[in-house]
Amino acid sequence: MSDAFLDFNHREKPPSFADSINTLIDHALVAENAQHPQRDYLGGSRLGDACARRLQYEYLKTPKDEGGGFSGQSLRIFALGHLLEDLAIEWLRKSGFDLRTRNRHGDQFGFSVAGDRVQGHADGVVVAAPNGMAVPALWECKSANAKNWRAISKNGVAKAKPIYAAQIALYQAYLGLTETPALFTAVNKDTCEVWHELVPFNGALAQAASDKAVQILRACDAGEQLPRHTTDPEHFECRFCAYSARCWA
Repeated sequence: MSDAFLDFNHREKPPSFADSINTLIDHALVAENAQHPQRDYLGGSRLGDACARRLQYEYLKTPKDEGGGFSGQSLRIFALGHLLEDLAIEWLRKSGFDLRTRNRHGDQFGFSVAGDRVQGHADGVVVAAPNGMAVPALWECKSANAKNWRAISKNGVAKAKPIYAAQIALYQAYLGLTETPALFTAVNKDTCEVWHELVPFNGALAQAASDKAVQILRACDAGEQLPRHTTDPEHFECRFCAYSARCWA
């Protein structure tokens, strides 16, 4: 009998050629992102987040859990979103919308309050439109995968993505664009379908977002930790949170 036996033990599959290149790309993107300075303010686009403690962690620049930083794939998705926003601007302008993305000084439309500790930067302002919509109107654009895009187009942004609705309301308030509905655009990353809807100003939502900012800043100044959004560590908000291990330790 031969001493040679077949080895049916599982062997780890070596990385494919594509994987080897993508690993290099992702490492480069993660390294580049690590060089970007962290925000030293509360972003207006984040104040609709369900968890005030998470926003507090972000504002205080609390270290994320191990592996909680943005992966190379996530950074590629973000980059694609920026490109789709640029395309949406081009499409709207070609169709006759006078969409401004910079003010007369060449700066992005935005606001800064509470001693620069709360800031927001808008995607644009529509100052003339070929379809008769009221202007001037805040313009906000998001890209989404097919599942999220379908939810937005079916139910509207306020129901499907409350965090976006809070951002829109807050920006309308601080930019003085409360008299006209905002134009919200969502681009489907998978199919390039585009959804547009008018979002009337919601004063209660804007006030709630502003109050949350004050609550977070006061808690940070006092060295107090705000309560979690949930009492369940398995809640989906926690399972996908970059601070989950720290928060529940």
